[in-house]
Amino acid sequence: MSRQITLTPDDIVRLCERIEGAQARARAIPKLTDEYPNMTSDDGYAVQHALRKRFLAAGRRLVGWKAGLTSRAKMIQMGVNAPSIGFLTADMARPESSAIKTSDMVHPRVECEVAFVTKAQLQGPGCTRQQVLDATDYVLPAVEIIDSRFAGFKFDMPSVIADNGSSARYVAGGRARYAADLDLRTLGVVMEKNGEIVATGASAAVLGHPAEAIAMLVNILAEQGEVLPAGSFVMSGGITEAIAVKPGDSIVARFQELGSVSMRFIE
Repeated sequence: MSRQITLTPDDIVRLCERIEGAQARARAIPKLTDEYPNMTSDDGYAVQHALRKRFLAAGRRLVGWKAGLTSRAKMIQMGVNAPSIGFLTADMARPESSAIKTSDMVHPRVECEVAFVTKAQLQGPGCTRQQVLDATDYVLPAVEIIDSRFAGFKFDMPSVIADNGSSARYVAGGRARYAADLDLRTLGVVMEKNGEIVATGASAAVLGHPAEAIAMLVNILAEQGEVLPAGSFVMSGGITEAIAVKPGDSIVARFQELGSVSMRFIE
């Protein structure tokens, strides 16, 4: 499949620097398509790839990937037929029950996800749910703290891809379980904020089965000439809607069969 790149190499560098600056300074910027209205999703991935190269050159370590926009309703709303993906680095991880600063984020929001850890390489095109399950070492519950760097939390597909899928922080916890021991379609999840239930869902919200989101992620990587290595940590996309957080908030995500993940937010 040919990729639709409309940006020049100089444009890609310029937008990469703009995104990197917004992330580093926790400053909101206009969505990229305001200046580049013809930007495609492939352009977004070109900027994301440049950002990843820059992060790795600075010594940050790639640990895996995350899928976003993994509910059918959200895809239809955004006018796309595939989820977006973003990369995860080791420095984005925060320990279970830790205090997470919000002052280095723009629009912090939390969502519950099932995370997969792989024991075999996966590659597309044509990667299937069953191949994902066969290559999975274990699954565990996670909370992703997303942070769109775009003003007013307004963005489109090319911009959010360039912004690395709004990746910011993540917390994994609970109990690691073998995927074969669970029905990954029917796991119930409850998110509590300051002791009150603010979101509930079931894992089938993620493309009918979270492993489908991982398969789609592998197939998107294949379009970019990449594979998902063994030992990758992969987040399969939000089961619940993203809930805004601010200093003083505490979050507990309770996953059926997988235990809970908790954190609190400070200035």
